[in-house]
Amino acid sequence: MLKLLRRIVQEISAAPTFAQALCIMVKQIRDAVDTQACSIFLLNKAKQEYVLMATDGLNLDSIGQVRFKLNEGLIGFVGEREEPLNLEDAPSHPKFRPFESCKEERFRAFLGVPVIHHRRVLGVLIIQQREQRRFDESEEAFLVTASAQLAGVIAHAEATGAITELFEPKTAQENKKEIILSGIPGSSGIGMGTAMLIYPPADLDAVPDRKINDIDYEIRLFEKALAACRLDIKVLSERLSQTLPKEEQELFEVYLHLLNSSTLIDEVIEQIRAKSWAQGALCKVIKKHIARFEEMEDEYLRERASDFYDLGRRILSHLQNAQNQGRHFKERTILIGEEITATNLAEVPEGYLVGIVSSRGSSSSHVAILARALGIPAVMGVDGIANVHLEGREMILDGYQGHVYINPAELVQSEFTLLAEEKRQFTKHLEQVRNLPAQTIDNHCVSLLVNTGLAVDADLSLSIGAEGVGLYRTEIPFMTRDRFPAEEEQRLIYRQLLQAFSPRPVVMRTLDVGGDKALSYFPIKEENPFLGWRGIRITLDHPEVFLVQVRAMLRASSELNNLWLMLPMISGVSEVDEALRLIKQAYQEVLEEDPKIIWPPIGVMIEVPSAVYQARDLAKRVNFLSVGSNDLIQYLLAVDRNNTRVANLYDGFHPAVLCALQQVVQAAHAENKTVSICGEMAGDPLAAIVLLAMGFDALSMSPSALPKVKWVIRHFALTHAHEILQVVLTMDNPHAVREYLSLSLEQAGLGNLIHVRK
Repeated sequence: MLKLLRRIVQEISAAPTFAQALCIMVKQIRDAVDTQACSIFLLNKAKQEYVLMATDGLNLDSIGQVRFKLNEGLIGFVGEREEPLNLEDAPSHPKFRPFESCKEERFRAFLGVPVIHHRRVLGVLIIQQREQRRFDESEEAFLVTASAQLAGVIAHAEATGAITELFEPKTAQENKKEIILSGIPGSSGIGMGTAMLIYPPADLDAVPDRKINDIDYEIRLFEKALAACRLDIKVLSERLSQTLPKEEQELFEVYLHLLNSSTLIDEVIEQIRAKSWAQGALCKVIKKHIARFEEMEDEYLRERASDFYDLGRRILSHLQNAQNQGRHFKERTILIGEEITATNLAEVPEGYLVGIVSSRGSSSSHVAILARALGIPAVMGVDGIANVHLEGREMILDGYQGHVYINPAELVQSEFTLLAEEKRQFTKHLEQVRNLPAQTIDNHCVSLLVNTGLAVDADLSLSIGAEGVGLYRTEIPFMTRDRFPAEEEQRLIYRQLLQAFSPRPVVMRTLDVGGDKALSYFPIKEENPFLGWRGIRITLDHPEVFLVQVRAMLRASSELNNLWLMLPMISGVSEVDEALRLIKQAYQEVLEEDPKIIWPPIGVMIEVPSAVYQARDLAKRVNFLSVGSNDLIQYLLAVDRNNTRVANLYDGFHPAVLCALQQVVQAAHAENKTVSICGEMAGDPLAAIVLLAMGFDALSMSPSALPKVKWVIRHFALTHAHEILQVVLTMDNPHAVREYLSLSLEQAGLGNLIHVRK
């Protein structure tokens, strides 16, 4: 079954259009289960009906004609129940309604399964047979598995508008150019500009299809890529000729033979002449050959598929390098792609980037955090964006609600232009509180700090009234090098930041890598990196790295005395005890060089559930606690914050999260220690109310969020916040919590902030 499904998926993925993909699907399934008819009904949400969109076994003229309302017939019944329906005599079922316009012989056996994606029914997949019988369990299991594969294809087509094109006549489509995609708000704001598609380098599955006009130019690019690849292989072969066995060296000869194969070259050029760009043409041909090899019975020949895959990636890499050299960024660029990286952002000329749209990640993934730090609107988790039809098109992204408008109508453009202007005016309004304390109307003060990873952020942070740095991510200098930075290199970096904020406190977190933060020169490969070797676990295992960093921090603080040192990913008191021993060792070493260096306040990050329950024991050993809300939410709810499929479950207003936060505050204050919270929850104006009432002494956030949070605090009473918190703690649903907090802000006259959902 697995091999058959893999082949079906490969074929539908290679189909040039969505309609052809559906046709391939029904034919392959009909052949696989050896039945007499297979059909796909898709849900037309606009008209609330299921429409026959592909069939193999029924009258083809009935495609687009046979329709069932949501509660009508067996098709509607399957969609309504959201589970398979297996009948040996379908006409005898009370819900049966014949496909009258099909004019086919009456079928008796019926098996229908819903096609569901992210809890939404997208359609119904059915097989039928004339003989009266019940399809067996293996056939039912196969159809359920096939429908799960089909769901992703349909969801992609829905997102890109391909389904709409099937449902509506082309003449109607010509005047309906606007497409609306939905995702998760990643960074607030309105972005209006031109789409530029980003895709992973040398990934055969990520290259979009794209039509071209200059065929000769694409052929020349392909031929140059082939020549460059041939040279690479020859150089590799010569370099390894003395070390590899003769039989292993033959692989290079195979590669060179393939690179000179007229069959491969001619097939790619044929695709280019059909107006496919060189990258897309290459990927189609390579994937076709891979599929052929994978179907072969001989194991040796099957393994040759990996050779084709490797060769294809090598050629593609040269093609992409050539085509990216001439890449032109528009003055208002919106980057779109399956995954946007910090490197992608850096490639855009300064001032040109106005928005980010990614099909992966969530509001708490690193690119969203970076977008907020840069003040760039972003929408995450958008299906179907890596599509040729988006490249170069005018777009509007709504970072408040998580919507993306492709080719927006004039009315939509006008509305968002007005909204963007209103937000700009409100931002200017926020400048009134820049130099005022974060003090409630009943005179309770809380410190507002910033999160940063770059010393150059200091000017921006101070300009918006930050009282210090609540989290300095020291891993950034480590990630931008090809080796561990030397002690003096680190000292200079830390000194620059400490001086910029002096006398304000700067909380420096010791090296926190692992998980989704990798060092190219210190690779960590694990089955489950988020539960693996990361944070303090790495640095305690490598005291030579930890001691160098702590010494650099201490030396950088000489005579400034505003360094606060924080330990990440602490899961128990033994880790704190060991870290304190090493810090004391480093302190004694630097004290001999510079007697003016003082012992800094030491703190612990509360990021894992075990630390919540040991918060008081931890507080006894250190000077302060700081909740890392991003990771704490992730671990408490067992939700990967970068996984779009479960992003809706990642919620800081979950009752379990709120209880944990309150428990940490109580534990810290019981030991007369201060407690702060950093991460995206700290920068959410809605969360500010409950965090204030819980008693957090400081909130640390991205610079762009600080003015909004300060505005909320200065227009709220602590007594009112306490009343709201008591109500919130009785709720058992995060959505109810969010709605109640939104209403509370509205009633306090702060409704213009409730769209800023981090």
